[in-house]
Amino acid sequence: MAVRDYSIRLDGVRFRSRHGASMSERRLPQDFVVHVELSFPPTALPASDDRREVVDYDRIASAIADEGTAGSCRLLETLAKRIVDRIFTDFPATSVRIIITKARPPTSTSVEAASVELLVSRDEKD
Repeated sequence: MAVRDYSIRLDGVRFRSRHGASMSERRLPQDFVVHVELSFPPTALPASDDRREVVDYDRIASAIADEGTAGSCRLLETLAKRIVDRIFTDFPATSVRIIITKARPPTSTSVEAASVELLVSRDEKD
């Protein structure tokens, strides 16, 4: 069997942090939800059924939450790039698709949520 693609997807990684364009947004913690898909070379697929050989989902989720709460960003785009940089630093991913959603953003019209989505390949990162 030849594996052509290998990816890990995490849906609904949640954290509370102080991101936003205005000081009032950054004053109180808000809820953020991240959906992420990491692509890996097929050679990263574990050779056995041993958890020590696989990229640990918990480590990915923890890296996202750690980076998401490490400091304040004005823009969701900046936060998304920061998380992607952390993923490329900590994991052998070849590409990352990330969606960050902020509930109830302050807008002049009622908006339930705002999201930013990035698709970044390791070779395009720099």
